[in-house]
Amino acid sequence: MRLGVLDVGSNTVHLQVVDTSPGARPNPTFNYKEELKLTQYILENNQISDEGVEKLRSSISRAIAQSASVQTQELLPFATSALREATNGEQIIKAINKDFHIDLQVLSGEEEAKLTFLAARRWFGWSSGRLLVIDIGGGSLEMAAGVDESPEIATSLPLGAARLTKDYLRDDPYSDKSIRALRDYIEEKLEQILPSLVKHQDSDRAIATSKTLRTLARLAGDWFDGSGKNIKVEAIRKISSKLSEMTTEERAKLPGVSENRASQIVAGAFVAESVMRNLDLDELEICPWALREGVVLKWMDWMEA
Repeated sequence: MRLGVLDVGSNTVHLQVVDTSPGARPNPTFNYKEELKLTQYILENNQISDEGVEKLRSSISRAIAQSASVQTQELLPFATSALREATNGEQIIKAINKDFHIDLQVLSGEEEAKLTFLAARRWFGWSSGRLLVIDIGGGSLEMAAGVDESPEIATSLPLGAARLTKDYLRDDPYSDKSIRALRDYIEEKLEQILPSLVKHQDSDRAIATSKTLRTLARLAGDWFDGSGKNIKVEAIRKISSKLSEMTTEERAKLPGVSENRASQIVAGAFVAESVMRNLDLDELEICPWALREGVVLKWMDWMEA
């Protein structure tokens, strides 16, 4: 069966097409992505601007056309934090569903964390024991932990790399004052959930998903000892400091860092550093599967049932 997963995120509109069947591994066959940067169109009243809505609709229209061109049998569209938190998000989604004849659903932060955890569990298998899964998106940070396919705890915080960059970081290179304000905010938000997460510090494996963390792992491999498949806490400390001292143009020339990601990777690095330090994590292992794969796996489980 050919499924299309349409991920309407804070950074991108991303269509991933997979061939799969109940109990089978999802095999990627086609990808289409547009960098929308939806967080840049959020106004002071927390509404998405008319320009942002128009760009969003155009991106979704092109993604749907791409899905049809590769003969997708079922389209699974979902939206995350940017539309979830926008005061006009419900109105935007209602109009999109009506005009494009799709069923765009908004995932809660907890649902994002649970689906990402499911993907990591299936990737690493039961023998991997207790997992702690961390995902840094454009708008939010998700964390989940447990021993089964459903985590014992799943939580979300407004600590996405695009959001933090837009709200806190100023100048180029970023000013020391804005970096301090960013780090203080990250610490403040993490303190809210640390009591519930601290008992999961002794997980057998700490797992990282998302493009931001994969990029940081690649930088760790290039700059320090590593294969690009993990992030050591010593490396992320050095990386976050080094990246913050560079200009956006300099960061964009780094391997694996796109022009869009160049502005956000600093905030993502400081979130990763803070999470690892507060939870006493020595290492994060990169998982290639994340939220989109979790959506496919959950849907196929439902179909099989």
